[in-house]
Amino acid sequence: MFTGIIEIIGEVVAVSKAQSSMQLKIKCNYDFIKNVIIGDSIAVNGVCLTVTALDRSTTMSYFMADIMPETYNASNLKYLNTTNKLNLERALLATNGRLGGHFVSGHVDTIGKIIAINKLANAVYYTIKPEVLCLQYCINKGSITIDGASLTLFEIDTKNKTFKVSLIPHTQQNTTLASKKVLDIVNIEYDILAKYVESVLQYGHNSQHDVVGQNVQNVGSATNIQHHSYERLTKDFLNKYNF
Repeated sequence: MFTGIIEIIGEVVAVSKAQSSMQLKIKCNYDFIKNVIIGDSIAVNGVCLTVTALDRSTTMSYFMADIMPETYNASNLKYLNTTNKLNLERALLATNGRLGGHFVSGHVDTIGKIIAINKLANAVYYTIKPEVLCLQYCINKGSITIDGASLTLFEIDTKNKTFKVSLIPHTQQNTTLASKKVLDIVNIEYDILAKYVESVLQYGHNSQHDVVGQNVQNVGSATNIQHHSYERLTKDFLNKYNF
């Protein structure tokens, strides 16, 4: 799990491509990788990858990761070449204390194309046209992940199937997004909490019966199984309790 708050910018130093898979060698600084071990997860441009090898040299630290066909086909990683810059974030630690962005899984939903870039005061606005626009996950001023960065949605255009995000100066300075140009491709992950709500509502809508829970209690040598009936979380349930 990630937050969408980019920690550092890394650089591709080696790429090994097959037909629909690849291996990346990514340069980063020592402080970023000093506590990372093989098997850990790192978000690379918003894609959750597993560290398969690493080197903590103070002169040039790096880690390596494999990209399987599913990730290769679903993300913009397949377009990477050496010297390309990358947004990097280590997986969230439970002891970190703060969740600065929003919940990010690192599982890219689709890719999108930047079709316009406009500056306004100290902000830069990007208009993005995704291959798949999931309107059910998009609300004005809601959260979305672009190349691993947690951003705020603006001006969702249902007719042209586009949306806008803006970069504050800090995001411009500390991610790769400021270097993006019109027609560049970005990774998109929609809000995971919206996906869970949709799944719960859909599951409740399609089901014909209430959930029956079993509470198993051991009393001496006997086992007492208590059955509980629970109401499903549906639109009618929410209306019933004035949500």
